[in-house]
Amino acid sequence: MAKQLDYHSLREVFTRFQDAEPEPRGELEHVNAFTLVVAVALSAQATDAGVNKATRSLFKIADTPEKMLALGEEGLVEHIRTIGLYRNKAKNVMKLSRILVEDYDGEVPNSRAALQSLPGVGRKTANVVLNMWWHYPAQAVDTHIFRVGNRTGICPGKDVIATERAIEDNVPVDFQQHAHHWLILHGRYTCVARKPKCPACLIRDLCQFEEKTL
Repeated sequence: MAKQLDYHSLREVFTRFQDAEPEPRGELEHVNAFTLVVAVALSAQATDAGVNKATRSLFKIADTPEKMLALGEEGLVEHIRTIGLYRNKAKNVMKLSRILVEDYDGEVPNSRAALQSLPGVGRKTANVVLNMWWHYPAQAVDTHIFRVGNRTGICPGKDVIATERAIEDNVPVDFQQHAHHWLILHGRYTCVARKPKCPACLIRDLCQFEEKTL
């Protein structure tokens, strides 16, 4: 685990990320809060591209919990069959749709605890929804962020919760809204798992990783 970068280094890291990508966006396609919850729940152990391919036709006919219930579990399965663990995910989507209708008048709640009470929705999913839909600076830590945070010293932590806290505690507040998107994109396209693309890295001179690739 790398040593936590100091304040001035973190400001420089995120200034460079911001200059390169001023308005980073999540790559999951959605049309409202409900479809965002569904898309993120479906994305577990699947690629965003694979989820988008499956949900483009799905969200045209089932963009509310009521419409999802009307479609039914087998109807949903037909749309998401190409996504890993589709059977279990379909069950969860139907369950969360019913809870939204019965307990929240068909609306997606905007508290982390309420979101996490929905089947198939964990802390990461809840944070994605809070950040992307309600623009709350929640940090959705995935494997990319966990790797980048510990490798670079941006937000080191022994687990994802510790990494999430490291972002909240150390990254300057004016970068908090987009912090997790910048880190995900950096981990997905530059600071990749096996052979990080260090020569092309924006923050190579600030990074604490001792095994930089040439």
